[in-house]
Amino acid sequence: MDVLNAATREHVLNVANRLNYIPNVNGRNLKTSATKVLGLFITSMQGPYYGILTDAVYKECERNGYELNVFVTKNDRSALSSILGKRVDGAIILNDYITDKNVEQLEQAKAPVVFLDREQVSGAMSSVVFDSYKGGQVVARYLMNLGHKRLGYIQGYSNLYDDIERFRGFRDAIMEAGLEFHEDHRLVGYFEEEASYSAVKSYVRNGKRLPDAFFAANDLSAIGAIKALKSEGLVVPDDISVIGFDDIDISGFFNPPITTVNNPIARQGLLAVNRLLAMIQKKDTGRLDKLEGTLVVRNSCSVNKMVFMND
Repeated sequence: MDVLNAATREHVLNVANRLNYIPNVNGRNLKTSATKVLGLFITSMQGPYYGILTDAVYKECERNGYELNVFVTKNDRSALSSILGKRVDGAIILNDYITDKNVEQLEQAKAPVVFLDREQVSGAMSSVVFDSYKGGQVVARYLMNLGHKRLGYIQGYSNLYDDIERFRGFRDAIMEAGLEFHEDHRLVGYFEEEASYSAVKSYVRNGKRLPDAFFAANDLSAIGAIKALKSEGLVVPDDISVIGFDDIDISGFFNPPITTVNNPIARQGLLAVNRLLAMIQKKDTGRLDKLEGTLVVRNSCSVNKMVFMND
């Protein structure tokens, strides 16, 4: 058997890389063969959202006679190899490491894909996303209706679609009401309880004037914020209101029960599978679905008595 020398091998690899070549790991199969497997490409399994989503996707795959492979990866090349290499019949992607260039490659290959983290629609591409912009607006208007004028935001990751849209809607609603959003009221919580706890605790200890209310990008961040405020002797909602997002199970049993926005996570997973199968089976082309959340009012927000007294 002939073996490529080092120079030839390097040349071949350079050409393959330049041409964005992805090997077909099922190369012995016919191009028309189906694996009856769908792929879910995510970057983490941490937090309730991923559990609810994965469970919903799995159950809908099973109901339709498909298996589900879950790929937890931050390697775009590995993800593309699995999709373009035909290891799966189609992909559901919630992975910010998939770049615009990667999306172009998938589009050119007409690979059936449903995105959960961006708006991307073509013949074989769909998106099933939350209307996070509207969700941010709903939260801001609710807090302002309670008399809160100085509003803070505990963000997740600034490069993620939902965080960008959630904050954009929140800030736009504040500005439309003739109020100002102060950038020093934007903290970073990374969608995590511990990080949000640390961010809020540091803010309070720095002696800065607190906002009237914090909008946390998800419920875990809201829980971290409330714990931090309590540790510094502040009472929620008497001293400051806190509102979350997603309506995870624990939010209704926390003390105080957290006002939040219920995102239809399970429906997102179910719809993603249905849209993907419709494209795989050539029954439909790509489309955009935006799922609206519902405000769930509990006890972590209250009327800003000082504002109404001054009025």
